[in-house]
Amino acid sequence: MKLSDQQLDRYARHIVLRDIGGAGQSKLLSSHVLLIGAGGIGCPAIQYLAGAGVGTISVVDDDVVSLSNLQRQILYSENDIGTEKVDAAGAAVARLNPDVTFHGIKQRIDRSTSADILTGVDVVIDGCDNFATRLIVNDLCLAAKVPMVSAAIGQFHGQIGTFTGWHEDAPCYRCFVGDAHDPDDCDDCATQGVLGAMCGLIGSFAAVEVIRALTGFGEVQKGKLVLFDGMAPAMRSIQLPKDPACRSCGALAA
Repeated sequence: MKLSDQQLDRYARHIVLRDIGGAGQSKLLSSHVLLIGAGGIGCPAIQYLAGAGVGTISVVDDDVVSLSNLQRQILYSENDIGTEKVDAAGAAVARLNPDVTFHGIKQRIDRSTSADILTGVDVVIDGCDNFATRLIVNDLCLAAKVPMVSAAIGQFHGQIGTFTGWHEDAPCYRCFVGDAHDPDDCDDCATQGVLGAMCGLIGSFAAVEVIRALTGFGEVQKGKLVLFDGMAPAMRSIQLPKDPACRSCGALAA
């Protein structure tokens, strides 16, 4: 893709990065990212992906903006209260960057969700708030061989990992969380609380991992989980093993 003069100016700070450059920026402009959730994680991720010039951003969410969202979902304002989140997010992206095509998908991910939702998608960010949805997204990404950037937050803590479980040496999300729990049982910020700025940190990091997956800068992150402790503060990473008995990716890898 040939960059216009305006694009060369807009994305100059990316282009001068040796590990991204003009080729990397062109890749971003021709890429398609799907976000599951336009909440605390999705909002900053959408902003930075739009700013980075990701050519197509699709967002799945069936919720509306409420007053209690505004403490952490910084894409919205009081004027958006009662508006579908995908509509408010689409309007914000249009203001941020005219290079970006936005698709809002007003639905909830469940077992009836078609694999077609990943058609043409290069990377997925899963920023939802329950295990059941995350495991469904995991299986959809595995079948389509699309990297899944999983981001989660709770109170003063966060975690992020990129999962490509169709590779022989890489775990999937189910390898990480397993099947021994109730997939519908998940703490939520309404009852547990969450530091709004932590959502910004994790959502922004999710955008970094998407750009890494699309352009190839830095170290490959497959199987690595990064943990953030906002109380300390501290950050550490662990390498997750692949579960050979995993019912999601075990057969695929074999």
